[in-house]
Amino acid sequence: MRVILAEDSTLLREGLVRLLVEEGHEVLAAVGDGVALVEAVAEHDPDVVVVDVRMPPTHTDEGLRAALEIRRSRPRVRLLVLSQYVEKKYAAELMSGDVEGVGYLLKDRVAQVADFLDALERVAAGGAAFDPEVVRQLLARTSQVDPLARLTPREREVLERMAQGLTNASIAQQLHVSQSAVEKHVNALFDKLRLSHAAGYSRRVLAVLRFLES
Repeated sequence: MRVILAEDSTLLREGLVRLLVEEGHEVLAAVGDGVALVEAVAEHDPDVVVVDVRMPPTHTDEGLRAALEIRRSRPRVRLLVLSQYVEKKYAAELMSGDVEGVGYLLKDRVAQVADFLDALERVAAGGAAFDPEVVRQLLARTSQVDPLARLTPREREVLERMAQGLTNASIAQQLHVSQSAVEKHVNALFDKLRLSHAAGYSRRVLAVLRFLES
């Protein structure tokens, strides 16, 4: 895939460049701020952008704002956002729209090379990849809101993994149950969340994430 990196830490940026090149991907540009990122995307038209939330000059939300601008102007470009901590406001803003080809990972996840590459490939293919800790905190924030409180413990486990962007087959493997059992849980939680008409992998992830923001 053709990738642009935006990360103000030179060490991490160069490490990611080396990793991606070793994996056979083409790094079109590696920049250190949001303005340079937007310019690089306009120049190179990448497949995927990997961007840190906090970058110069204020180190608050420059990276996220650049990512959202890219999302609006070039919806075909996939986005994988990195963050040092679970920043609910930023995660919510990113997740509030169409989540096809969108990911949000904690930087600790980047240290797990296989997990990072799996997330990147999933996003590049048009799927979603959200850090489990981000999803857990969003679930906790809405734990007292019906109808989420009506879910059984197993349905909540399935919902958490759905929100990470996993397929039914992957969920079944993680929970050590059959795929048909997962499908039954998915149908049940869709009914309880009033999402029974949502069909298809990307639409169901979008519906779940939108519910988490309610």
